[in-house]
Amino acid sequence: QEQLVESGGGSVQAGGSLRLSCAASGRYAMGWFRQAPGKAREFVSAIGWAGGGTVYADSVSGRFTISRDNAKNTLYLQMNSLKPEDTAVYYCAAHELRLAKVASSDYAYWGQGTQVTVSS
Repeated sequence: QEQLVESGGGSVQAGGSLRLSCAASGRYAMGWFRQAPGKAREFVSAIGWAGGGTVYADSVSGRFTISRDNAKNTLYLQMNSLKPEDTAVYYCAAHELRLAKVASSDYAYWGQGTQVTVSS
């Protein structure tokens, strides 16, 4: 059973930046999702197994950057120009196919989540 461990969440003022990390024990195509209070979990970004084929939600495109270090089996999400509406618990997820996936149902493994809070 794969275990994904996120880190890097925290509190920041609007306009600030945070970088999330997600450590895996193996190599997978991976993604980031988030869930705000009272809302459904939503897709944020995904990256293919080899590091290409990145996909972003419209709400974060141009502000967030997904990347990975395959030597370390670690996924990153660099979040810049943060807005209060980015406040949520952020989850990393992984699946055993090679391409970036948008649907949460495609992902077999999930991290425990890390809180990101952006104040105005």
